[in-house]
Amino acid sequence: MKRIAYVSTDPGIGVFGRKGASVHIRAVVRVLAAAGAQVHLITPRTDGEPPEDLRGVTVHLLPGVAGADRADREHSARDSDTAVGAVLDELSATGPLDLVYERYALWGRTATAWATEHGVRAVLEVNAPLVQEASRHRGLVDMGRAERVATDAIGRADAVVCVTDAVADWARDHTHTPERVHTVANGVDTRAITPAEAPVTPADAATFTVGFVGTLKPWHGVDVLLDALALLLRRDPTFRLLLVGHGPQARALADRAADLGIDHAIEATGSVDPVDMPALLHRMDVATAPYPELADFYFSPLKVYEYLAAGLPVVASRIGGLPTLLSDGGMGTLGTLVPPGDAGALADAIAQLRDDPVRRAELRRRGPASVATNDWTHVVERILGLVAGPPDRRTVEESHELV
Repeated sequence: MKRIAYVSTDPGIGVFGRKGASVHIRAVVRVLAAAGAQVHLITPRTDGEPPEDLRGVTVHLLPGVAGADRADREHSARDSDTAVGAVLDELSATGPLDLVYERYALWGRTATAWATEHGVRAVLEVNAPLVQEASRHRGLVDMGRAERVATDAIGRADAVVCVTDAVADWARDHTHTPERVHTVANGVDTRAITPAEAPVTPADAATFTVGFVGTLKPWHGVDVLLDALALLLRRDPTFRLLLVGHGPQARALADRAADLGIDHAIEATGSVDPVDMPALLHRMDVATAPYPELADFYFSPLKVYEYLAAGLPVVASRIGGLPTLLSDGGMGTLGTLVPPGDAGALADAIAQLRDDPVRRAELRRRGPASVATNDWTHVVERILGLVAGPPDRRTVEESHELV
């Protein structure tokens, strides 16, 4: 039986929580465990108990992150990451590890360093250019150290897997071995998320539900979606919005909806358990990804993969990799692309889809087929294939030259 250490030191991600990142972590761990591996999950935060199918995974809790100010929290996060080494030592003492799989965190450098020093293969999964993200959105006291941590972790891994080409470009700028950096897009659980069995909603139905799934943060464009809903309701009072998720903008968005006089047409679920997601997707007639104009769009949105797996027509902003994702391999589109931040275009696209149930029925058929190869099992198999051979890296001394 293979023994794998999965490391996530990001203090903002509860591995058994409800965030998209939490879903991503569990999906990868679930595939590893289902393949027969003995998985050890190393993290400072769980946010609850493991789901039934992950009860066999051993969780090793790291020291939590605390501090009165940002500098203290950064120092505490580095200490938490340093503790990964002792956990890996203990695991190694009871038998060899076959793989160290780490989700890149802002201060995470110990896992890949340990793997280098012990001749164990290492995968580093990079989901965002966290140094720039933290500096721009939350503030970063020691940006220089954070850059060195990224260079160290990326430079040591046998394979660096990035969710988009934009993230991969950032990672390549932090290593002398750019050939080890690969793009592997996000996945989706195609067994749990499937199209609804009921027929598509007629254009003249009593209600027509527009959906959104995600964390309520400024860069998700939910404010634009509310403006679009207001325009739709002026044309037809039977439109509804199902808003699935929670986040720091929840109160401001609720206030905006009240000011627009559309709060009666919105159902906001708040944070939901991932097991409830398929049923919520089945209640939607059209799903949205209304991102605003962003200078650096590096996302691989889990929501869009879930929308497609559920057979939902998608209305998304024409930004980043979304046009490619929704191109259906050149065989047509899987929804409608609109200019970022354009509430009028967003409303028009939704209304047009409502008026065309034949197209919606066709999209229900094509969406799941478009993401079949992005089932999490296939995604993880592609990642593991990048480290199928023995470790092939520089010596430890050469790795240290990166920092």
